[in-house]
Amino acid sequence: MNDIAISTEGLVKRYGRVTALAGLDLEVRTGEVFGFLGPNGAGKTTAIRLLLDLIRPSGGHVSVLGLDPRQDGLELRRRSGFLGGDFVVDGRQTPQELLTYLGNLRGGVPDTTIREFARRLDLDLDRPIKELSRGNRQKVGVVQAFMHEPELLILDEPTTGLDPFLQHEFARLVRQAVSEGRTVFMSSHVMSEVQRIADRVGIIREGRLTNVEGVEELRSRARRRIEIVFDGPVAEADFTRVPGVSDLKVNGTTLHCRLDGRADDLIKTAARYGVATFSAEEPDLEELFFDRFNGDEDAS
Repeated sequence: MNDIAISTEGLVKRYGRVTALAGLDLEVRTGEVFGFLGPNGAGKTTAIRLLLDLIRPSGGHVSVLGLDPRQDGLELRRRSGFLGGDFVVDGRQTPQELLTYLGNLRGGVPDTTIREFARRLDLDLDRPIKELSRGNRQKVGVVQAFMHEPELLILDEPTTGLDPFLQHEFARLVRQAVSEGRTVFMSSHVMSEVQRIADRVGIIREGRLTNVEGVEELRSRARRRIEIVFDGPVAEADFTRVPGVSDLKVNGTTLHCRLDGRADDLIKTAARYGVATFSAEEPDLEELFFDRFNGDEDAS
């Protein structure tokens, strides 16, 4: 098996004078969940359309599952599943009719499989699609992407319109797919959505990939938010020289700060006083990336 599921080198896409991708270099490993993050307009959807040969590049090279999307489009579509941010289809059919039709195009998907996915997502298979809410239409899209158990899932803002409960079930579907050796490439502008399930994350800005890191690596270097409540007042000066402490504020018996690295010195200093409560809050992925971006911009 190829260890690399998706590879792009110097990928460029121009629309007249507008450059949507400006030399994208990307590598997604087989069997991982890769979160492709960036604000709206950063180039996420353009990159995905190039991976699937829905549009053609202005320059650069693309390989997906070891295939050239332009030359091997039929084989690539057979081995992959795709879901866009807003699943739009002919609304006259019911989900059952549409999913059966799409399954037959792929050589047949058992009806029991379709019904199991519908059960997990609480999807009514018998109501015309045109009568469904946006969230329920998106459920149909999730089922059609997953139901044939593709080697590669390419998901563009896949949880659009799903309520929090169904977002949780979607995350379970993704982790199940990866546990079976499949690969998930998922774009989003909602970082909290990706941090729950991604192994690695990359962020795209102005058509270029600026960072690729493991979620756990990011967290290991994170600055945590600390709150300590003491039995009585404390001297702020005792904490100003503690290694790793920043943004220090002491208000009566409560201390707030940010801590970068080990907590040992902070805990030993706090132990000189009577500690009522101690809490440390891990930053979410959004904070981690904004910290990284601000550092990059300050250095430029």
